[in-house]
Amino acid sequence: MELSALTDEISRNVAAALKEDIGDGDITAALIPESQQANARVITREDCVICGVAWVNEVFHQLDPNVSIEWQVKDGDFVKADSVLYTLSGSARSLLTGERAALNFLQLLSGTATACQSYANLVAHTRVNILDTRKTIPGLRLAQKYAVSQGGCHNHRIGLYDAYLIKENHIAACGGIAQAIQQAQTNQPGKAVEVEVESMDEFQQALDAGADIVMLDNFDNDMLRDAVALNKKHEQPAKLEASGNVNQTTLVPIAETGVDYISIGALTKDCKAVDLSMRLTMA
Repeated sequence: MELSALTDEISRNVAAALKEDIGDGDITAALIPESQQANARVITREDCVICGVAWVNEVFHQLDPNVSIEWQVKDGDFVKADSVLYTLSGSARSLLTGERAALNFLQLLSGTATACQSYANLVAHTRVNILDTRKTIPGLRLAQKYAVSQGGCHNHRIGLYDAYLIKENHIAACGGIAQAIQQAQTNQPGKAVEVEVESMDEFQQALDAGADIVMLDNFDNDMLRDAVALNKKHEQPAKLEASGNVNQTTLVPIAETGVDYISIGALTKDCKAVDLSMRLTMA
């Protein structure tokens, strides 16, 4: 996910966040004289991978373009606890009104990137790529998928429109694995076709039908190794993706079976926000 493709998305994300937070006005910030200027610095209270710079910038751009922001870090940087991330100067009202929206984006996206880096580091000795899923916070899918990339993991399909993922119910409704794959290739010949399978027999069917990617759902490690070996011998091998029961304990043994991808919903749905703090001083 490239940041350059997210300009409109970031603007929409921020507009929605400011609307829900400010409503018809920040009544607490209005206690401060309109002319009062202030400076602020934002620090992280824990080690993390930074992500969300553009969202913070957009918060203050939409709220008050006169606020000045100076960054000491950039997306993808690993920083230690107590590091200053950025400083602000401008209207005290604006700094306080924008504080929570800005920190919400930065803490969530940095938390996502940090979690991804911890997973990616565990399998750096293998050739596997760790993939995210569609288990994202509603309205923030592209933001979280960008954060995944900043943490060293990779994006699966963005939504239901850009790649096939044929699952058990799709297969049943289409009349079988081969029929589902054939129909997908007929409907959208340029789209990658991935099929989820739950047994070695289904895996063989998916290979024979010409799937581009086969998701091996809840295969144990012996089954994964068998699937990798069978795939290598097939005249039309597919890319193999392991899924299900993946955590930081099970990840490395799965990666070492030789699969191409491992998808992990926890990258985006279970991430812990980074603890950030803004400290304000009057100018």
